[in-house]
Amino acid sequence: MHGYSADKQAYLTRLRRIEGQIRGLQRMVEDDSYCIDVLTQVSAATRALQAVALGLLEDHIGHCVAEAINTGGPEAEAKVKEASAAIARLVRS
Repeated sequence: MHGYSADKQAYLTRLRRIEGQIRGLQRMVEDDSYCIDVLTQVSAATRALQAVALGLLEDHIGHCVAEAINTGGPEAEAKVKEASAAIARLVRS
């Protein structure tokens, strides 16, 4: 079971909404919308994806990492490193 399993439907709903935002961006470019308006919508879509990523990260730490730490051993250290790498990727993006 994944950490996000309990909220799977909410994540799917949010991702579908973001998918709609991206399609809207495509239409804006096709319709030659004003650059700043397109950039504003790109920023909104980016923030929405970041919110999904942060939620998934929180679920991962709260479930997968916490479970591994309770179990202990090398798996715990691996899960902490994995979470740390995921955080680093999010910070760089």
